[in-house]
Amino acid sequence: MREPHPALQRLNALVGEWEIWATVGDTPTAGGRSVVEWMEGGAFLLQRTDAELPEDAPSEWLANSPFPVSAIIGLDDASEEFTMLYADGRGVHRVYRMTFADGVWRIWREAPGFNQRFTGALSEDGASITCSWEMSQDGTSWQHDFDLEYRKVK
Repeated sequence: MREPHPALQRLNALVGEWEIWATVGDTPTAGGRSVVEWMEGGAFLLQRTDAELPEDAPSEWLANSPFPVSAIIGLDDASEEFTMLYADGRGVHRVYRMTFADGVWRIWREAPGFNQRFTGALSEDGASITCSWEMSQDGTSWQHDFDLEYRKVK
């Protein structure tokens, strides 16, 4: 078994089982679980997320629910930047770039007509992550999409 790269070890803060809540504005939109675990002896991080949407969730979310979601995170050791391969229950597949440093988790994607960016702040005690997703059609003008809260279960 090889020793994981030090940059990968920073991701240990994400490992575990998390309760998640998504909100649009002040409206709870989904609640569920996210499990984050090492695979291939620490070479990659696997995240699996599933959630239930309440009947009164925004109609756009009901029609476009991404759950279940899977992501595999790997490292480019030259840049110490991560890549996230994403797939969801709608059949959507995306490639994101990612960083995690000093308790700040950033994920972004530049794609014609649908750019995205995510910022998550890990609490001091490592028990929660407060996140926000934004989107942009042109990569210049950004709008808030939804908020996401992670609370560590184990």
